[in-house]
Amino acid sequence: MSKLIIHGGKPLSGEISIGGAKNSTVALIPAAILADTPVKFDSVPDILDVHNLMLILKSMNVSSEFNGDVLKIDPTNIVEAPLPSKAIKSLRASYYFMGALLGRFQRATVSFPGGDNIGPRPIDQHIKAFKALGAEVSEHDGTVTISTGPDGLHGAQVFLDIVSVGATINTILASVKAPGTTIIGNAAKEPEIIDIATFLNNMGANIRGAGTDVIRIEGVPTLQARTTHTIIPDRIEAGTYLSLAAAAGNGILITNIIPEHLEAFVAKLEEMGCDLTVYEDSIYVGASHNLKPIRIKVMPYPGFATDLQQPLTPLLFKANGRSVIIDTIYPQRIKHITELNKLGGKVKSEDTDEGIIVVDHSPKLVGAKVQAGEIRAGASLVIAGLMASGTTEICHADNILRGYGNIVDKLRGVGGDVSLEVEERVN
Repeated sequence: MSKLIIHGGKPLSGEISIGGAKNSTVALIPAAILADTPVKFDSVPDILDVHNLMLILKSMNVSSEFNGDVLKIDPTNIVEAPLPSKAIKSLRASYYFMGALLGRFQRATVSFPGGDNIGPRPIDQHIKAFKALGAEVSEHDGTVTISTGPDGLHGAQVFLDIVSVGATINTILASVKAPGTTIIGNAAKEPEIIDIATFLNNMGANIRGAGTDVIRIEGVPTLQARTTHTIIPDRIEAGTYLSLAAAAGNGILITNIIPEHLEAFVAKLEEMGCDLTVYEDSIYVGASHNLKPIRIKVMPYPGFATDLQQPLTPLLFKANGRSVIIDTIYPQRIKHITELNKLGGKVKSEDTDEGIIVVDHSPKLVGAKVQAGEIRAGASLVIAGLMASGTTEICHADNILRGYGNIVDKLRGVGGDVSLEVEERVN
């Protein structure tokens, strides 16, 4: 258990550098067990999810070493073993071990993963893909068991009924070593999927079409790491700090970003009237005043990301009017609303089935004791706490630390009065 203490109301200025993408990292680490050699990543974010994934690797006799932002993983002595249920259930992305173990051993047994409770995120599309590749799948008491017959996995046509990042990545991991051709239709297009494909291709995989809605995979017998893989910058962390800069900043430069990954988000900031200057790998955010209300509909990439609707909400408090957010991807992603109300924010959920959130002008936020129900809800509370007068105490800050590396140092670097009180580290 840990909590963040924020003394808000101070104008922030300076520079914030963005780390490697969490949503890439949590898939790349399971993907590493497909290699027949040690692998090395850099630009790895120092977040709790990474440490939990390292615990899972250890349970399989896979050694890992994390120094600075460099993570080394050696899967050459991997063994099949029960995965630690506590670590598995602490993060949703542990389900990537289903595809990775299936690709490595032709079988997998994984407890149903946990992570943020933001409504149902079923794995039916993952299971559909595994079955198409030749696996049998059963589920009992929260444990998924996947096995193959004597012929093992084989290439197949897989058409996803809904666009799913998780199912797209898991299908890639399961099929990358499967003989024959696998074609994934209606695939997700996120930059993190391109990052996974790049890592695997650099080890000898044959994956084409990542970043489009059709991905073609020719199975290969072996994967061998030849170079260090640099993880792409985290577009969600970048969007979070862009929102912070516009909401509470007096001139902040956000560096180490890929602006093309943020086009939908930046377009909304510009629509509001935020003062932005976009460079090749950074964005400067000046003090933003007289902002306009906007309407946002969350969409699969390249649309407005669901992970950014909560971090944007505190900025919408500064708009002169009513803003509307429609999140049909995760309509129950509303854990931030009650907590923001405690700080004086005027925000409500009008229809949880349709994911409609209404945000009204809220000129006076005041510090209070709140709880971070999950990663992005916690991020919205951090921004609101920095905007608010007085002291904000965010409990369950471990949820924030799962997704934002070195957050205290980064906020202090731009003048934020922020401290972390750690009562007990949760692994």
